Amino acid sequence: MKKFLVAIISLFVATAAVAQSGYKIQSGDTLQVEVLEDPSLNRSVLVLPDGTVSFPFAGSLGAKGQTATQVGQAIRSGISSQFATEPTVFVTVATLSEAPVSTGRAATTDIFMMGEITTPGAKSLKRGTTLIQALAESGGFTRFAAQKRIILRRSDRRTGKQSIHRINYKAIADGAAIGRDIVLKDGDVIIVPERRIFE
Repeated sequence: MKKFLVAIISLFVATAAVAQSGYKIQSGDTLQVEVLEDPSLNRSVLVLPDGTVSFPFAGSLGAKGQTATQVGQAIRSGISSQFATEPTVFVTVATLSEAPVSTGRAATTDIFMMGEITTPGAKSLKRGTTLIQALAESGGFTRFAAQKRIILRRSDRRTGKQSIHRINYKAIADGAAIGRDIVLKDGDVIIVPERRIFE
């Protein structure tokens, strides 16, 4: 009976891997990345609206339209210089993007959150939600968050141009930067980077 259960589980895992091998990654998907040789690099990464993902040492990589295997190969190439031998990288699609249903003027704002946040991913928030409110709704920061270097990436849908806002959450929270909290817009991407050693 035990051998039978092991065989069934193995078949299920293999089937899931085959199913994912043909799936083309889309913006808004969340990928789970595991590096066998260095578990500290294991994390969930969000595929941004421009189709890229960010990963330590590898930087920004194209993911949209790629398979999980292809993204894993790109990450492995990007981080291999940090290892004595080529690392083993596993990438799986953890959650799929949810396309918002159009009902005229949306009562919600669809944003993306990534980095050192408790629950990264795509968020559908009440229209008028500010950056601090969004951070609160996401469960706040992890203990590795660089709270003074939050990045807000915003795209202009008409021109396609991107603007980057650097935000010091500590200053806003402490009242030193009153009025600096930003009302979020559709497509905004909030990135909370990892804290440096002496930060």
